[in-house]
Order: sequence, then C-alpha cells, then structure tokens
Amino acid sequence: MKEKVILIKNVEKPKVSIIVPTLNEEKYVEKTLVSIKAQSIKAPYEIIVSDGASKDNTVKIAKKYANKIVICKKRGPAVGRNLGAKYSKGKFLIFVDADTILLPNTISEILKLLNKKDVVLATCPILPSEYKIRNHFLFWFYDQFLLTSLKTKKPQVPGIIMGVKRENFFRIGGFNEKKNIMEDFDFSERIAKIGKVGITNATFVLTSSRRIEKWSKAKNVKSLVSYFVYLFTGKGIGKYEPVR
Repeated sequence: MKEKVILIKNVEKPKVSIIVPTLNEEKYVEKTLVSIKAQSIKAPYEIIVSDGASKDNTVKIAKKYANKIVICKKRGPAVGRNLGAKYSKGKFLIFVDADTILLPNTISEILKLLNKKDVVLATCPILPSEYKIRNHFLFWFYDQFLLTSLKTKKPQVPGIIMGVKRENFFRIGGFNEKKNIMEDFDFSERIAKIGKVGITNATFVLTSSRRIEKWSKAKNVKSLVSYFVYLFTGKGIGKYEPVR
C-alpha cells in the first residue's frame, strides 16, 4: 500500500492531531474543517486529512485548511484513520468524520477526559445537523445506547468523533482494516480492555443524517441485522459502502 503525503504547513510539536478520513466529501468536508480551525484549544494542533483517492474536489478543499494530506488508493474508514495516525505527531489523536461539525470547545473538552490517567477513549453526544424530528429521535436513542454500552464490556463509541492517547492507539494496533464495517465498535472494545471510556456532556457535535436519509429500508434492516450479529459474534457482515 503506497500513499502520497502532501505537507501544507508544518506544526512544530503539536499536542493534538485531528484526523479526518475522506472519500469524495466535497459537499461536507469544508464545514467540518472550518469547525476544526475554529477550536478554542490553546495547545498547538495539526489537521490531517486522510483521503481515499477522491475523484471530486475533496483534496482541493482540504488544502485550504489541512496541515497535511495523506492520499491512498486503498479505501475504508479503518485504512483512512490508520494512515492519518501513521503520519501524525500529536500526543493525542482525535478522529472526526468528514460530515461532522464540532463546537468550538469540542476538542478541549475531549482532551480534559484524555488527560485523566485511566481514560483511554473519549467522545461526546452526537446530534443530527439537519432538523427532522425523526432524526433527532434516532440520534437521541443512539446517545442513550452509547451511555448504556459504557457500563458493559462492549462500549460502542462511533468513529464520528473519538479521541485517544497516541500510545494506546498504537499499543492495540489501531483500527482493524480487515473489518469492513463496525470497525469503530471493534476498536472501542479492544481499547476499553486497557482503560476507561469517557463521554463529556460539556459539548456535542453535529453530523449529517445522510446515512439515515439515503439508505433504503432494506439497507437499514441489513445494517441492523449486521449490528446484532456483531454484538453476539464479534463479526460484521456486508462490506464498506461510502455514503454520498
């Protein structure tokens, strides 16, 4: 797997590396990157866009905001996050999906959790960026499910927004690239074996509802079945399909 690295602006000794995996995200990624640039964190941080050889203007847009862009033809969220981490320098790694908008205090609040010695993974509540009652209910339900999962041996933290200590990320080998789906849940479970998972209520993020809106009922059912199969067997079914 050969990747290309584009260095836009170097950051000397960044404390935090914010990694955004992308694939044809020109409709969403600019708002995400603008929200990252607007963070209130005072410590130096770098923005890394890890792209799966997009065919649209994703990389062109990313060049306006990112410090570093990694491009690789091999695709998938696990691959993108791992490559971003590979070329990162920060003590803390924050993974943000390309269709997700952060509040100005999101990174600083997640860092407060990660600075605790026993916390190895941190996240925050997730709300839909488009206003529809159904979508708000579904995301509220998921947030409640996330809170419940933290009390079990199977914490379910989504890759939409998650922060980890660099040393712990590499200690467990990063994301499993053989898992086509549920790679974030698999990562959550493995890293939770070496420490605690924390969630802060002092901030939240807004993410696109496009998966809910564009998936057909058949795909939603398939996704639900795959999720329960994963819960009971540890294996996901189906394959990675980027959502436009």
